[in-house]
Amino acid sequence: MGRIWTDEAKYRAWLEVETVASEVLAEDGVVPADAAKAIRAKGDFDVERIHAIEAEVKHDVIAFTTAVAEKVGPESRWLHYGLTSNDVVDTAQALQVKAASALIAEDIEKLLGVLKKRALEFKNTPTVGRTHGMHAEPTTFGLKMLNWYAEMRRNQERFAAATEQMRVGKLSGAVGTFGHIGPEQEERICARLGLAAAPVATQVIQRDRHAFYIATLAVMTATLDKIATEVRHLQRTEVREVEEFFSAKQKGSSAMPHKRNPITAEQICGLARVVRANSQAALENVALWHERDISHSSVERVILPDSTILTDYLLAKTADLIEKLVVYPARMQKNLDSTGGLIFSGQLLLDLAEAGMLREDAYRLVQKHAMNAWQNDLVFRELVSADAEIAKLLSAEKLARTFDLERQLGNVDVIFARVIG
Repeated sequence: MGRIWTDEAKYRAWLEVETVASEVLAEDGVVPADAAKAIRAKGDFDVERIHAIEAEVKHDVIAFTTAVAEKVGPESRWLHYGLTSNDVVDTAQALQVKAASALIAEDIEKLLGVLKKRALEFKNTPTVGRTHGMHAEPTTFGLKMLNWYAEMRRNQERFAAATEQMRVGKLSGAVGTFGHIGPEQEERICARLGLAAAPVATQVIQRDRHAFYIATLAVMTATLDKIATEVRHLQRTEVREVEEFFSAKQKGSSAMPHKRNPITAEQICGLARVVRANSQAALENVALWHERDISHSSVERVILPDSTILTDYLLAKTADLIEKLVVYPARMQKNLDSTGGLIFSGQLLLDLAEAGMLREDAYRLVQKHAMNAWQNDLVFRELVSADAEIAKLLSAEKLARTFDLERQLGNVDVIFARVIG
């Protein structure tokens, strides 16, 4: 991914745009055929030479065309014919984004595969569901991962749309009016480069496309942040339901030998913030002065490489985190049981209402026992079982069904079928 954004790769993309443009114009008799052949055969550059020229002329595209012209010779007078700087820069940038997007698409597929595999592995592993950080009702660890998988599939769809919107070039001139080459020629040049032609442009491709692309990366890495945040919470000493892989020689603290910290998850959470911040910069790039200024250009030299490199990295780190994640089902069950059945209070409320008790009366009764169990460290199920008012409505057999974990999780297969078939 990093190689895509080197100066060498950028200038190679510029040269390919220039070369293909010359070839298409030569086919139409605008550029001499020999000149187009010379540009293809001799077109080359030295990065340091470009930098040296740019230091003098203060213009990167002029520095580039001058350096290439030195290699091509007399035929170079037809290089960059009919084009303006951003015809080359924006079209070449689309090639770089296309290459970067192909790598990210591979990363997404890999992460989806890992999430699906581990979701199925723990499909029926009971764990406590938490809302506001507090025990709520039972779920399964597989359902947690299934949610991540489904969200990443949505990210995949969004990314495909954003990638396609970025797969455009433009060679329509200084203000987008095709003052020097024609629309049909632009379409042919773009097609040979594997791009679509932007239907309308100024001197630049409009930056709503770029903002959507970076924002999509921000949403995707926010999902990775979400996954990593959950891992961090579940690895806390008091919870300890999962744990990052910790190698035999790994050390967690310079002062405390017992420490096994969720450093990978913390890294994912931290770096996702950078991508989110870049999305704000991308949004600021949408509004340019009239038909073009260059306030966006310097920004994109940072946010496009950084955002794609970080997304590539974070997808790989998250796949590795989930692939090697150590899961403790016994601890999950222990935590489920730790509140003495409080997590079934909602079911008890419904069962009492079904048996004839007014819902408000049932709520008050169940809450009274729940608060007593919570505040005095008692067993909720024992308190409920000893309540004569409840016993009148619910037999021991019915009460056992109230606290039946399988009853709570009876639709897990249906949810999995909805998502993965």
